[in-house]
Amino acid sequence: MSRPSVAELRPVVHPEGVKDRRSGEHWAGRLYMREISLRVDRYLVNTRVTPNQLTYLMVVAGVLAGAALLVPGLAGALLGALLIQLYLLLDCVDGEIARWRRQTSVTGVYLDRVGHYLSEAALLVGFGLRGADLWDGSEGPEWLWAFLGTLAALGAILIKAETDLVDVARSRSGLTAVKDEAAAPRSSGLALARRAAAALKFHRLVGGVEASLFVLVVAIADLIAGGGLFWTRLGIAVLAGIAILQTLLHLVSILASSRLR
Repeated sequence: MSRPSVAELRPVVHPEGVKDRRSGEHWAGRLYMREISLRVDRYLVNTRVTPNQLTYLMVVAGVLAGAALLVPGLAGALLGALLIQLYLLLDCVDGEIARWRRQTSVTGVYLDRVGHYLSEAALLVGFGLRGADLWDGSEGPEWLWAFLGTLAALGAILIKAETDLVDVARSRSGLTAVKDEAAAPRSSGLALARRAAAALKFHRLVGGVEASLFVLVVAIADLIAGGGLFWTRLGIAVLAGIAILQTLLHLVSILASSRLR
Protein backbone atom coordinates (compact mmCIF):
# COMPACT_ATOMS: atom_id res chain seq x y z
CA MET A 1 0.00 0.00 0.00
CA SER A 2 1.48 3.36 -1.02
CA ARG A 3 2.12 6.02 1.57
CA PRO A 4 -0.13 9.09 1.44
CA SER A 5 1.60 12.36 0.63
CA VAL A 6 1.84 15.27 3.02
CA ALA A 7 -0.63 17.14 0.80
CA GLU A 8 -3.13 14.27 1.16
CA LEU A 9 -2.65 14.00 4.90
CA ARG A 10 -2.84 17.67 5.79
CA PRO A 11 -6.57 18.42 5.24
CA VAL A 12 -7.56 15.25 7.09
CA VAL A 13 -5.19 15.24 10.08
CA HIS A 14 -5.06 19.05 10.35
CA PRO A 15 -8.70 20.04 9.83
CA GLU A 16 -9.58 23.70 9.99
CA GLY A 17 -9.22 25.07 13.49
CA VAL A 18 -6.85 22.44 14.90
CA LYS A 19 -3.85 24.77 15.00
CA ASP A 20 -5.96 27.70 16.16
CA ARG A 21 -7.42 26.11 19.28
CA ARG A 22 -6.97 28.58 22.10
CA SER A 23 -6.32 26.05 24.86
CA GLY A 24 -5.75 22.84 22.93
CA GLU A 25 -2.70 23.56 20.80
CA HIS A 26 0.79 24.23 22.09
CA TRP A 27 2.81 27.04 20.51
CA ALA A 28 5.55 24.56 19.61
CA GLY A 29 2.99 22.49 17.72
CA ARG A 30 1.93 25.49 15.67
CA LEU A 31 5.49 26.67 15.17
CA TYR A 32 7.21 23.46 14.00
CA MET A 33 6.06 20.14 15.47
CA ARG A 34 2.86 19.78 13.42
CA GLU A 35 4.95 20.01 10.26
CA ILE A 36 7.37 17.36 11.55
CA SER A 37 4.54 15.10 12.67
CA LEU A 38 3.00 15.20 9.18
CA ARG A 39 6.20 13.65 7.80
CA VAL A 40 6.16 10.98 10.51
CA ASP A 41 2.47 10.20 9.88
CA ARG A 42 3.29 9.03 6.35
CA TYR A 43 5.28 6.09 7.73
CA LEU A 44 2.73 5.09 10.38
CA VAL A 45 -0.74 5.38 8.84
CA ASN A 46 -0.46 2.02 7.02
CA THR A 47 1.11 0.11 9.92
CA ARG A 48 -0.52 -1.83 12.76
CA VAL A 49 0.52 0.77 15.31
CA THR A 50 -2.61 2.14 16.98
CA PRO A 51 -3.20 5.71 18.18
CA ASN A 52 -3.47 4.49 21.78
CA GLN A 53 -0.13 2.69 21.51
CA LEU A 54 1.42 5.96 20.38
CA THR A 55 -0.15 7.68 23.38
CA TYR A 56 1.42 5.10 25.70
CA LEU A 57 4.79 5.78 24.05
CA MET A 58 4.18 9.50 24.61
CA VAL A 59 3.73 8.87 28.33
CA VAL A 60 6.88 6.75 28.48
CA ALA A 61 8.90 9.48 26.76
CA GLY A 62 7.53 12.12 29.14
CA VAL A 63 8.23 10.10 32.29
CA LEU A 64 11.72 9.19 31.05
CA ALA A 65 12.39 12.90 30.56
CA GLY A 66 11.93 13.37 34.30
CA ALA A 67 14.18 10.40 35.04
CA ALA A 68 16.83 11.76 32.64
CA LEU A 69 17.24 14.83 34.84
CA LEU A 70 18.81 12.57 37.48
CA VAL A 71 21.84 12.31 35.18
CA PRO A 72 24.23 14.97 36.51
CA GLY A 73 25.45 17.88 34.46
CA LEU A 74 24.47 19.21 31.08
CA ALA A 75 23.98 15.71 29.62
CA GLY A 76 20.93 15.00 31.79
CA ALA A 77 19.30 18.35 31.04
CA LEU A 78 19.89 17.93 27.32
CA LEU A 79 18.52 14.37 27.33
CA GLY A 80 15.45 15.53 29.23
CA ALA A 81 14.79 18.31 26.71
CA LEU A 82 15.15 15.90 23.78
CA LEU A 83 12.76 13.39 25.36
CA ILE A 84 10.19 16.13 25.88
CA GLN A 85 10.46 16.97 22.19
CA LEU A 86 9.77 13.29 21.43
CA TYR A 87 6.84 13.45 23.87
CA LEU A 88 5.46 16.47 21.99
CA LEU A 89 5.93 14.75 18.62
CA LEU A 90 4.04 11.66 19.78
CA ASP A 91 1.34 13.89 21.27
CA CYS A 92 0.78 15.30 17.79
CA VAL A 93 1.09 12.02 15.90
CA ASP A 94 -1.35 9.93 17.98
CA GLY A 95 -4.29 12.26 17.28
CA GLU A 96 -3.35 12.70 13.64
CA ILE A 97 -3.23 8.95 13.03
CA ALA A 98 -6.59 8.62 14.80
CA ARG A 99 -8.14 11.27 12.55
CA TRP A 100 -6.74 9.70 9.37
CA ARG A 101 -8.08 6.25 10.31
CA ARG A 102 -11.25 7.66 11.90
CA GLN A 103 -10.36 5.94 15.15
CA THR A 104 -10.87 8.84 17.53
CA SER A 105 -12.29 7.71 20.86
CA VAL A 106 -13.13 8.84 24.36
CA THR A 107 -10.48 6.40 25.62
CA GLY A 108 -7.86 8.10 23.48
CA VAL A 109 -8.77 11.54 24.83
CA TYR A 110 -8.66 10.21 28.40
CA LEU A 111 -5.25 8.57 27.93
CA ASP A 112 -3.92 11.75 26.38
CA ARG A 113 -4.95 13.82 29.38
CA VAL A 114 -3.55 11.31 31.86
CA GLY A 115 -0.33 11.30 29.86
CA HIS A 116 -0.01 15.07 30.15
CA TYR A 117 -0.55 14.93 33.91
CA LEU A 118 2.04 12.19 34.44
CA SER A 119 4.69 13.53 32.08
CA GLU A 120 4.70 17.12 33.25
CA ALA A 121 4.63 16.08 36.91
CA ALA A 122 7.50 13.62 36.35
CA LEU A 123 9.62 16.34 34.75
CA LEU A 124 9.18 18.74 37.67
CA VAL A 125 9.76 16.02 40.28
CA GLY A 126 12.90 15.03 38.37
CA PHE A 127 14.01 18.67 38.39
CA GLY A 128 13.58 18.78 42.17
CA LEU A 129 15.56 15.57 42.65
CA ARG A 130 18.26 16.97 40.38
CA GLY A 131 18.55 19.95 42.72
CA ALA A 132 18.65 17.64 45.74
CA ASP A 133 21.90 16.20 44.30
CA LEU A 134 21.21 12.53 45.00
CA TRP A 135 24.71 11.48 44.02
CA ASP A 136 26.53 13.74 46.48
CA GLY A 137 28.19 11.24 48.78
CA SER A 138 29.74 13.80 51.14
CA GLU A 139 26.72 15.39 52.82
CA GLY A 140 23.82 13.46 51.32
CA PRO A 141 20.82 14.78 49.36
CA GLU A 142 19.27 18.12 50.27
CA TRP A 143 15.60 17.14 50.29
CA LEU A 144 14.28 20.71 50.40
CA TRP A 145 14.80 20.95 46.64
CA ALA A 146 13.06 17.63 46.03
CA PHE A 147 10.13 18.94 48.09
CA LEU A 148 9.96 22.18 46.09
CA GLY A 149 10.12 20.26 42.81
CA THR A 150 7.27 18.05 43.98
CA LEU A 151 5.34 21.17 45.02
CA ALA A 152 5.83 22.56 41.50
CA ALA A 153 4.60 19.25 40.05
CA LEU A 154 1.51 19.33 42.27
CA GLY A 155 0.78 22.87 41.14
CA ALA A 156 1.14 21.91 37.47
CA ILE A 157 -1.30 19.01 37.97
CA LEU A 158 -3.80 21.20 39.85
CA ILE A 159 -3.75 23.84 37.10
CA LYS A 160 -4.68 21.18 34.53
CA ALA A 161 -7.25 19.66 36.89
CA GLU A 162 -8.91 23.05 37.44
CA THR A 163 -9.39 23.36 33.69
CA ASP A 164 -10.60 19.79 33.16
CA LEU A 165 -12.97 19.93 36.12
CA VAL A 166 -14.88 22.76 34.46
CA ASP A 167 -16.10 20.29 31.84
CA VAL A 168 -16.81 17.69 34.55
CA ALA A 169 -18.90 20.17 36.53
CA ARG A 170 -20.79 21.33 33.44
CA SER A 171 -21.43 17.77 32.25
CA ARG A 172 -22.80 16.72 35.63
CA SER A 173 -25.04 19.77 35.59
CA GLY A 174 -26.39 18.92 32.15
CA LEU A 175 -24.57 21.76 30.40
CA THR A 176 -22.63 21.66 27.15
CA ALA A 177 -18.84 21.96 26.94
CA VAL A 178 -17.48 25.42 27.68
CA LYS A 179 -16.64 27.78 24.81
CA ASP A 180 -13.46 29.88 24.67
CA GLU A 181 -15.30 33.18 24.98
CA ALA A 182 -16.76 32.04 28.30
CA ALA A 183 -13.26 32.06 29.77
CA ALA A 184 -13.15 35.86 29.86
CA PRO A 185 -13.47 37.16 33.45
CA ARG A 186 -16.53 39.31 34.09
CA SER A 187 -14.54 41.72 36.25
CA SER A 188 -12.57 44.37 34.34
CA GLY A 189 -9.82 44.22 36.97
CA LEU A 190 -9.45 40.47 36.63
CA ALA A 191 -9.57 40.76 32.86
CA LEU A 192 -6.68 43.23 32.97
CA ALA A 193 -4.68 40.95 35.29
CA ARG A 194 -5.31 38.03 33.00
CA ARG A 195 -4.14 39.97 29.95
CA ALA A 196 -0.98 41.00 31.82
CA ALA A 197 -0.28 37.39 32.81
CA ALA A 198 -0.90 36.24 29.24
CA ALA A 199 1.52 38.86 27.94
CA LEU A 200 4.26 37.84 30.37
CA LYS A 201 3.50 34.12 29.88
CA PHE A 202 5.34 33.28 33.10
CA HIS A 203 2.79 30.57 33.89
CA ARG A 204 3.93 28.53 30.90
CA LEU A 205 7.22 27.73 32.62
CA VAL A 206 5.61 24.85 34.49
CA GLY A 207 4.49 23.24 31.21
CA GLY A 208 6.49 20.30 29.90
CA VAL A 209 8.17 21.91 26.87
CA GLU A 210 8.92 25.21 28.59
CA ALA A 211 10.11 23.55 31.81
CA SER A 212 12.49 21.26 29.90
CA LEU A 213 14.02 24.26 28.11
CA PHE A 214 14.21 26.15 31.41
CA VAL A 215 16.06 23.21 33.00
CA LEU A 216 18.49 23.20 30.07
CA VAL A 217 19.14 26.94 30.42
CA VAL A 218 19.89 26.72 34.17
CA ALA A 219 22.09 23.67 33.57
CA ILE A 220 24.13 25.73 31.08
CA ALA A 221 24.28 28.56 33.63
CA ASP A 222 25.56 26.12 36.28
CA LEU A 223 28.20 24.83 33.88
CA ILE A 224 29.40 28.36 33.13
CA ALA A 225 29.41 29.17 36.87
CA GLY A 226 31.75 26.28 37.62
CA GLY A 227 29.58 23.19 37.89
CA GLY A 228 27.56 23.80 41.05
CA LEU A 229 23.78 23.74 41.42
CA PHE A 230 23.07 27.36 42.34
CA TRP A 231 21.09 28.19 39.20
CA THR A 232 19.30 24.84 39.20
CA ARG A 233 18.15 25.35 42.77
CA LEU A 234 17.10 28.92 42.10
CA GLY A 235 15.16 27.62 39.09
CA ILE A 236 13.39 25.03 41.23
CA ALA A 237 12.32 27.71 43.71
CA VAL A 238 11.10 29.93 40.85
CA LEU A 239 9.00 27.15 39.28
CA ALA A 240 7.53 26.19 42.67
CA GLY A 241 6.52 29.81 43.27
CA ILE A 242 5.03 30.14 39.80
CA ALA A 243 3.08 26.90 40.18
CA ILE A 244 1.58 27.91 43.53
CA LEU A 245 0.70 31.43 42.33
CA GLN A 246 -0.76 30.20 39.04
CA THR A 247 -2.84 27.54 40.79
CA LEU A 248 -4.53 30.22 42.89
CA LEU A 249 -4.89 32.75 40.06
CA HIS A 250 -6.26 30.14 37.66
CA LEU A 251 -8.87 29.06 40.21
CA VAL A 252 -9.95 32.68 40.79
CA SER A 253 -10.08 33.23 37.01
CA ILE A 254 -12.39 30.26 36.52
CA LEU A 255 -14.70 31.25 39.35
CA ALA A 256 -14.86 34.83 38.07
CA SER A 257 -15.65 33.81 34.48
CA SER A 258 -18.89 32.45 33.06
CA ARG A 259 -17.43 28.98 32.48
CA LEU A 260 -19.41 27.55 35.42
CA ARG A 261 -22.66 29.21 34.34
